[in-house]
Amino acid sequence: MFDLTSKVALVTGGSRGIGRATVEALAEQGAHVVFTYSVAAGEAEAVVAGVRARGGTAEAAQLDVRDTTASEGLIAEVAKRLGRLDVLVANAGIARDGLWVQMKDEALDETLAVNVRGALACARAALRPMMKARRGRIIFVSSVVGEMGNAGQTAYAASKAALLGAAKALAREYAKRNVTVNAVTPGFVDTDMTRDLPQPVKDAMLGAVPLGRTATAREIAAPIAFLASDEAAYVTGAVLRINGGMLT
Repeated sequence: MFDLTSKVALVTGGSRGIGRATVEALAEQGAHVVFTYSVAAGEAEAVVAGVRARGGTAEAAQLDVRDTTASEGLIAEVAKRLGRLDVLVANAGIARDGLWVQMKDEALDETLAVNVRGALACARAALRPMMKARRGRIIFVSSVVGEMGNAGQTAYAASKAALLGAAKALAREYAKRNVTVNAVTPGFVDTDMTRDLPQPVKDAMLGAVPLGRTATAREIAAPIAFLASDEAAYVTGAVLRINGGMLT
């Protein structure tokens, strides 16, 4: 099951955390994975080397998803060079946390530019080859915070909530072209982003998880691999909660 042999996948923000685990999971199922990174070239090279050491294929491309022209150019180039684009995982994201009354416009604009506009630009570009091929999978990596909110994360919550609406709308627009669009909403995951949270915030979040622990990035990547597969052909417009019971 979940055989992705001969499929081409593109993952944004694939050099660390959930993105890296997703690159590895898709490659293990046989996909050729192109992933993007923003600045950490060394980390990206390590991901490629790790995938190849396990018999998979992957390649890295530097990209700032805020540059929508560059995003669209990269995706068009990948689809043309490799002859197809079957899967897009829009994972790149940032968090600029703080009390809302103290939040600067620049921090809000940056959050929305990466988390929303960047993801939607990639989806728009990916839809072109997918529509032509009459097949495709688009998966937005949102967050449980986009569903339930969290004090001190208004900008982040707003950006992640936007992806849920986008997934549902795009699912309706492109179902007739056999392109499915879904979102996952991870809960408290052990990544670089969550490690940087203040300890009281981490303690409060962990206390709200019935399973009593953080998720591993791999535990988020596995459901993403399912949504990318042929087995998920009848799943579209869905929001898959992966949060240890934090929100049901």
